[in-house]
Amino acid sequence: MAEVSTAICSRFHKAVELIGGRWTGAVIHVLLRGPSRYAAIRSAIPDISDRMLSDRLRILETEGLVERTVIPDTPVRVEYQLTEMGRSLDSALGAIGAWAERWIDPETDSAHPPMLLPDAYAEPQVAENRGFAGKPRIKPKIPA
Repeated sequence: MAEVSTAICSRFHKAVELIGGRWTGAVIHVLLRGPSRYAAIRSAIPDISDRMLSDRLRILETEGLVERTVIPDTPVRVEYQLTEMGRSLDSALGAIGAWAERWIDPETDSAHPPMLLPDAYAEPQVAENRGFAGKPRIKPKIPA
């Protein structure tokens, strides 16, 4: 009998990490509709920040899933579209969507906070008027 390996294939792991990154699936889903400009992608994903969207697009471009095209017009336009590799995710994302429709309860979906991600994927939090360890800054009293 053939021995079954329990090790996770490194390519499978990389694919899941790439596609499963925060907001990545949503960005790919929007681009499956066709080429889009940044503002159109941003408005199609209302809760994503500008920084996170630009980060996701840059990662997807680096990995070869998204192509960025600069259109020399006045004003200059930039469009994003999926490459052949990116478009090939259509059936996989469709299967995940079908799975979610079957197994994810819409009543409890919004009650669960998003999964915390490792710092490499997490969006930086801006802590205004915060000091060390997120504690409020206290202005020292300077004697007159």
